[in-house]
Amino acid sequence: MTDFHYTTDAEGVATITWDVPGKSMNVMSLEGLAQLDALVDTALGDPAVKGIVITSGKKDFAGGMDLNVIARMKDEAGAEPARGLFEGTMRIHALLRKIERAGMDPKTLKGGKPVAAALPGTAVGIGLELPLACHRIFAAENPKAKIGLPEILVGIFPGAGGTTRLVRKLGPLAAAPALLEGRLSDPRAAKATGLIDEVAADPVAAARAWVLSATDADLVKPWDQKGYKLPGGAPYSAAGFMNFVGASAMVHGKTMGVYPAAKALLAAVYEGALVPFDTALKIEARWFTQVLMNPSSTAMIRSLFLNKEALEKGAVRPAGIPDQAVKKLGVLGAGMMGAGIAYVAARAGIEVVLIDAAQAAAERGRAHSADLMDTAISRRKATPEQKAELLSRITATTDYAALAGADLIVEAVFEDPTVKAGVTARAEAVVGPDCIFATNTSTLPITDLARASQRPDQFIGIHFFSPVDKMALVEIIRGKATGERAVAKALDFVRQIRKTPIVVHDARFFYANRCIIPYINEGIRMVAEGVEPVLIENAARLVGMPLGPLQLVDETSIDLGVKIAKATKAAMGAAYPDDAVDDVLFWMADQGRLGRKAKAGFYAYDAAGKREGIWAGLALHYPHAAAQPDLTEVQHRLLFAQVLEAVRALEAGVLMDIREGDVGAILGWGFAPWSGGPFSWLDILGAARAVELCHGLTERHGLRFAPPRLLVEMAETGQTFYGRFATARKAA
Repeated sequence: MTDFHYTTDAEGVATITWDVPGKSMNVMSLEGLAQLDALVDTALGDPAVKGIVITSGKKDFAGGMDLNVIARMKDEAGAEPARGLFEGTMRIHALLRKIERAGMDPKTLKGGKPVAAALPGTAVGIGLELPLACHRIFAAENPKAKIGLPEILVGIFPGAGGTTRLVRKLGPLAAAPALLEGRLSDPRAAKATGLIDEVAADPVAAARAWVLSATDADLVKPWDQKGYKLPGGAPYSAAGFMNFVGASAMVHGKTMGVYPAAKALLAAVYEGALVPFDTALKIEARWFTQVLMNPSSTAMIRSLFLNKEALEKGAVRPAGIPDQAVKKLGVLGAGMMGAGIAYVAARAGIEVVLIDAAQAAAERGRAHSADLMDTAISRRKATPEQKAELLSRITATTDYAALAGADLIVEAVFEDPTVKAGVTARAEAVVGPDCIFATNTSTLPITDLARASQRPDQFIGIHFFSPVDKMALVEIIRGKATGERAVAKALDFVRQIRKTPIVVHDARFFYANRCIIPYINEGIRMVAEGVEPVLIENAARLVGMPLGPLQLVDETSIDLGVKIAKATKAAMGAAYPDDAVDDVLFWMADQGRLGRKAKAGFYAYDAAGKREGIWAGLALHYPHAAAQPDLTEVQHRLLFAQVLEAVRALEAGVLMDIREGDVGAILGWGFAPWSGGPFSWLDILGAARAVELCHGLTERHGLRFAPPRLLVEMAETGQTFYGRFATARKAA
């Protein structure tokens, strides 16, 4: 089978069409690179060919590089994986440079053949790096298409010339959003920023016409011309120096120094800007190789790309159950959670009935969708027509009879078992016998709530994270009686609304809250010990957490923390481990400091609700200790509080797949994305080293840091989580 097809026409235009068989989106493989190389040679060597158009046989151009290419480059190099990666990357550079020079005389820069890229739709990763090596890029008028270089989001950076070419084309400042943020643009926006050259109704026809009219001067890239100057100024110029100083500060401020790809990209740009283009490509390849050899990169690619994609495609879906796509959804409760669920479902084209006890409350819930669409319209991401269409799918009512015909109900009422039981009974009296009933709860056991259902096998937990429209993760919880069709229904629904699912078994706090609560508690516990709050918060951010534990509890509300603590203590009795935490939390609540919503919490806030720093009164009640712990000690306490709970969840069978554990941690509560997730971090650290650190933490801070039996066993046998459990999954 071939990934690229070659044709020529009577006017001398060769068309190379990328069309990987058996895939909905083109991805580049080693075989594909070899085929493209050979076809470019054929076109350049044929006197009858006047120029080349590179396009796609699919609705999109390309989704990037097959990441298995990286593994093959490492494996084929044997004992020298870095050499294999560097040489493999340089072979890609050589191919794209061949396209860029297109047979022109190296001295006169004349005699080359024009090469144009015609993009029918999305072009990302090498799907844009290849066009950037062409002489002109034409994209279809396709507002759904995404164009850009998102590699930084999965722990690498554009290493097939995209970094060097884009910086030389736009300048470091203008290229920064695409390179450092992975920002994707539609074709019109891509043209406005200079990522592409033209937007056309028929990009192939436009590309052909340009190829037939192009002159020698049209083929020479700016960086190959004599006297070329980097837009914005070279690093040693006054303007350029300030750009790079600012970029360095921005990168460090956003990454806190824990993301190797961002630092490597900036180094490649800076060093590459000081030398000729071909030398800059070598510098890019060396930094790219260094990033690929970093275990953080491997972990991020695995969790944020491979594992995430596998879960979204149904890796844990029960086998043998037909498609369970939702046609009509009932949402019980029109508060922020219910309103958010209604919005994402309607956005996915699902008919929604949004029910609340009062009509005014139901209407407010529907209005939430209108507000979100208004924001999208103001940002040119939606149209008034799309808003009207979305709102037409949402019926806001108090009448449970409107639920007739619904095939999925999601209950999102107040976190009270009695209230939930009441609405469950009312809904089940209306819906058909095949309707699946889901509860959106973050703490209440699914098995207990299912007792209110006439059909407990069709009762399941679907835990959304707030705000629903922005958070990518959905936690699906199986109760003891939950059947396979209910699981399949929940998974198919989550796929419909374009979110990432994980499936866990029912247990206190499920998975996400089970891990994040100890993180919050450890931060609060340190306050009681006299650790400076600023040290706690900065230690968290410097290890890659998006929010420190004190800011997080302010955001989620201190009174909610009090409620959870009381319920947990009532359930656990004498085994309850967090009395020291409660001393702080309950005292804060007694002071009326309930978090950001009250504009008073661990942080002080101004009248508009903006944080102004740690509340001064905290130190008066919990004085700072004379001797403060070092940064690493605080970071280890905060990280191990989370990862040990993740291991215990796996050990107890609450978590069934380490892929879900890693993806869920990053998407659900922002666990240090650079690490790839709790299990990836433990693999980077090594089980033996992790156990050693746990023993030290246990001696200094208590049994909550005692290593779980599973981790000790893996340390003794020299196993890794992905080595042990990935193998077990394949065997199953």
